[in-house]
Amino acid sequence: MNNAVAWRAPSNIALIKYWGKRGKQIPANPSLSFTLQNAYTQTEIRYAPKKNNTKAIDLKFFFEGKDKPEFAEKIKDYFKTLVKKELPFLSKFSFEIYSGNSFPHSAGIASSASSMAALALCLCSIEEQIKGKPASPDKFFRRASHIARLGSGSAARSVYGGIVTWGKIKGIPAASNQYATPLSGRIHHNFLHFQDTILVVSRKSKAVSSRAGHALMQGHPFATARIRQAADNLQDLIKVLRNGNLQAFCDIVENEALTLHALMLASRPPVLLWEPATVDIIRSIQAFRQQTGIPACFTIDAGPNVHLLYPESASVDIRQYIEQQLMVNCTLETVIYDHTGTGPVKLK
Repeated sequence: MNNAVAWRAPSNIALIKYWGKRGKQIPANPSLSFTLQNAYTQTEIRYAPKKNNTKAIDLKFFFEGKDKPEFAEKIKDYFKTLVKKELPFLSKFSFEIYSGNSFPHSAGIASSASSMAALALCLCSIEEQIKGKPASPDKFFRRASHIARLGSGSAARSVYGGIVTWGKIKGIPAASNQYATPLSGRIHHNFLHFQDTILVVSRKSKAVSSRAGHALMQGHPFATARIRQAADNLQDLIKVLRNGNLQAFCDIVENEALTLHALMLASRPPVLLWEPATVDIIRSIQAFRQQTGIPACFTIDAGPNVHLLYPESASVDIRQYIEQQLMVNCTLETVIYDHTGTGPVKLK
């Protein structure tokens, strides 16, 4: 296959959590995230015209160098959702997809966000090559965000760097349910190089997928209250990102993480994704903040692993704290030092 495109797309950490959806990947509530730098997926797609006239999707998928037919079937299903209205060329070509992560997948570190974002960016690049007419950067990334959303909601945010929102937001006309948008306007310098150290409690795949978790919000007794709470927290967090109030940042971010997991616990059937080490780390971080006054806080996606968030100015103290008190709770002492990032990179 002589034609090829490749992108590296970062993961992101949601501070305002999206949980529950309606229709075709429309979020029940808006969300906001920091795009990361060092946790990423790198994907290359090689393609050539099919040698037959069938409409079946023809692809092979290789993850970290190994043929993964089970992943290929999931991507075929995703392509089938795109071929009719979004990307008709998908039925006319054969594809070989080569992908790999810089971090554990399916462990609650938003690997679906980075992987689907990288895949969507590649598909939009192929679309440009076939049409022979490049789109403007604004249109290209907006379309990539839209295509990524159809595969994984949180992936819509990973096609941009910095601070990104997804979902309609009062007072921000550009915000949309269809695609993500970078948060515009002044951001306080406290948050320009914010640090995120991922404390890997478990590298195992989650017992319950995010897709199944979102479905549990259908008919959830606290769904209405949660939608209202997320909208309020989002408005408050945007104010904090502009005025630099780190204590308020910690309060909102931890409230969001605890609410997400409280919703899971209150689901039917209930979902418990934390490990004992997750609770130990949460208690340690809250005690550390109270004892030192350093504005470090935690957030947790749909998994057991903990993101420790702190300003760059506290990096020396926090690294010492991690090595002396937190690393013992991490599987194989796995810690990923990351920070807010600049967004995807086109590799080919």
